[in-house]
This record gives sequence, structure tokens and C-alpha cells, in this order.
Amino acid sequence: MLKIEIDEQSGFCFGVTTAIQKAEEELAKGEPLYCLGDIVHNGKECERLKRMGLITINHAAFAQLHNAKVLLRAHGEPPETYEIARRNNLHLIDATCPVVLKLQQRIKKKWQESEKENRQIIIHGQAGHAEVLGLVGQTRGEAIVIEEAQQLDRISPDKDTYIYSQTTKSLDGYTRIVEAIRERVSTTCKVEYFDTVCRRVSNRMSGISKFAGEHQLVFFVSGRKSSNGKILFDKCKSTNPNTYHIEGPQEIDFTLTNGVESIGICGATSTPKWLMEDCRQAILNYNNKKDEE
Repeated sequence: MLKIEIDEQSGFCFGVTTAIQKAEEELAKGEPLYCLGDIVHNGKECERLKRMGLITINHAAFAQLHNAKVLLRAHGEPPETYEIARRNNLHLIDATCPVVLKLQQRIKKKWQESEKENRQIIIHGQAGHAEVLGLVGQTRGEAIVIEEAQQLDRISPDKDTYIYSQTTKSLDGYTRIVEAIRERVSTTCKVEYFDTVCRRVSNRMSGISKFAGEHQLVFFVSGRKSSNGKILFDKCKSTNPNTYHIEGPQEIDFTLTNGVESIGICGATSTPKWLMEDCRQAILNYNNKKDEE
């Protein structure tokens, strides 16, 4: 008999849940609501909220908007966004994740208190990612973004160095980057790093690895723009090579389920539970139809 299990630990993190709840509450009032960027890196959830009336805009459109209500997603925004909102009389619904907000404040404080000529601030993260743009913005664009060890030539070996991480990066990956930076920077300079990886993400690593190992076949459901999704999918794949990354039921190769007795469905912190349920139901429908033939 076919067993299909959805990972209980998969699904929205606190920050994403809060942002979506705020969006739903505002939309229920029947007034126009804009969102600066995709509210979550999951196309299916964005489509659902679009049907409810949420209008997603980019930063260029935001700069031209006046006298409107705008939701700021969990990823956070640079100071410039708030300055534009004040000038354009925009009412902000700020859903910045508390973990991200605290990190922004820490980076800004360090940037303001240290001498620019003698220090550098490093952010381990994905260049261009919404959260990273908000973090770099706290330093007026001065922070150096490093995602891989091959990019360390951007760093000066002769400056005091302060290292932070995007909240959704792998803790192991961050540790390796910190060690590589320590080796590059002169021993006469100060090197400090700060543990800023969100535990909601890092704690998922061992759990999702265990889950993947308990099933013959695993479908990992996540938007492909999700940084967290990429990390967790890679972890699943390393544990169970029979793991497949899909964005929704329409991408399932149902022939993979033939002869399989145990299937696991899991996802990122940006994956809604309803989408994983839809994937489970699609597999059940396929198998029921096959049994009838």
C-alpha cells in the first residue's frame, strides 16, 4: 500500500506567516494593497494572493507611487525605501521579519561606530537577494557581499573585518566562509563574525535530512527563486538521490511513483502547506486512476 507523508516541519517560517497574515487582513478591508516585490519566493502563493487583490510592484514603480498602502515583505528593505515612502505619502504595512530587522540594526550600528578607513563589513549571502539588498543598504552600499570562497579577492587583507550572514544561509557554509576570510585577513587585523543564521532554517537541516532518508522517493516543493529552498533541497538530495525539486503538482513526473511504496513530500520555509497537500492529492489521484485501469 502506498504511503505518502508530508514533512510536519516544512512550510512557512514565522516571518513569512506573519507577512501573509498581514496581507490577508488588509485585503479583507477591500482597499487597494501593493506589495514591494514578491511577498514570498513561491509563485503559487503569489498567484493566490494576486487573486485576492494583492498588487505586486517593483522598486521603480514604488518610487512613482503616491498616497497608497504598501506592504513590505519579511525580507526587509534598505533605508532608502522608507525615505521614498515619506516623500510620497505612502502608508507602509511593515512585515519585516524580527530576525532580519535585528540583523539590519546590528549591521547599521557597527557601520556607524567604526572608522570607515580601517574596517570592512562582509555579508555572506546571495548578491541581489531581497534580504541582502536590505542589509547592504544599512551601510549605504559599502558592505561587501560574499557567497563563495572564490570571491574572497574582493576583501582587503589589511582591514579590520566584521562578518555577518544572510539569515537563510547554511550554518555550515557560513562557518567555512568565516574560516576562509580569517586565513585571508592579516593577523594584525581584527576579525569578528556574528552568528546571524536563523535557527528556524539551520535547525531544519538535520530534520529534513532524516525525513528524506525515510522514504524511497522524495518530492521537494519550493519556488526556484528561494535561497532557503536551494539549501534544503541540496541537503535532501545529498541524503536521498531519489529527490526531485518541483514547484507544484504540474511538475510531478508520476511515472517515478510506479512501484514505490513510500513517498515523502517536503519543502522550504517559503512553501505553503496547501501546496504540499495539493502535490500529495495529485499523486493519490494518479495512483487511484492507475488501479482502476
